Amino acid sequence: MGDLEETTRVALVDDDALVRMGLRAMLDGVQGIHVVAEATDGADVPAIVDAHHPQVVLMDLRMKKIDGITATQRLHDRGDGPAVIVLTTFDDHDLVVRAIRAGAVGFLLKHAPPEDIVRAIRSARQGDSVLSPEIARRLITMVANSTSHDIDRLAARERLHHLSAREIQVATAVADGKSNAEIAAALTLTVATVKGYISAILSKTASNNRVQLALIVQAADL
Repeated sequence: MGDLEETTRVALVDDDALVRMGLRAMLDGVQGIHVVAEATDGADVPAIVDAHHPQVVLMDLRMKKIDGITATQRLHDRGDGPAVIVLTTFDDHDLVVRAIRAGAVGFLLKHAPPEDIVRAIRSARQGDSVLSPEIARRLITMVANSTSHDIDRLAARERLHHLSAREIQVATAVADGKSNAEIAAALTLTVATVKGYISAILSKTASNNRVQLALIVQAADL
């Protein structure tokens, strides 16, 4: 049985009951995805992870006791925790960048279409990261407007210095929000080859995931 045919266990963490209700109603109708737990605050995340063992957590950023960034960092520090996809309205660029650094593997706008949410969950389950083109464009704008842009650009280019020309192409496609399948089609490669390239690129650039890699590429302004 393939990965996508297995049930992916999902936890919802959001202090808005309507958001959780809408997500659960939508996801419970999708074959192969099962919402196993909900929490209203980041403080409750360790308990629901220990009790229900979700593979993917949809995490809000702003919550009263423990925010989504802190909760994400704590899960990341466990080493064997679930993949975290951040739910955001993207009205605070700094929070999103901090969430990337905390180990979030993907970002969804709260008004994202259901098919995008399902695709993100399945990608995260497979160990892939998700950066939607819309968020990628906004991150590019954020980096371009940074007051420390020149310093960031030099540091980012140094991290990309050891990549081959083909690896640069793959890294740039990642920063554009393309999936592995889309990159494979654009560069006439197999998906397996793209995954191999991305693993090598993440290692060479000391990136935890492709979302962090995207920020490096965007900052480098190649």
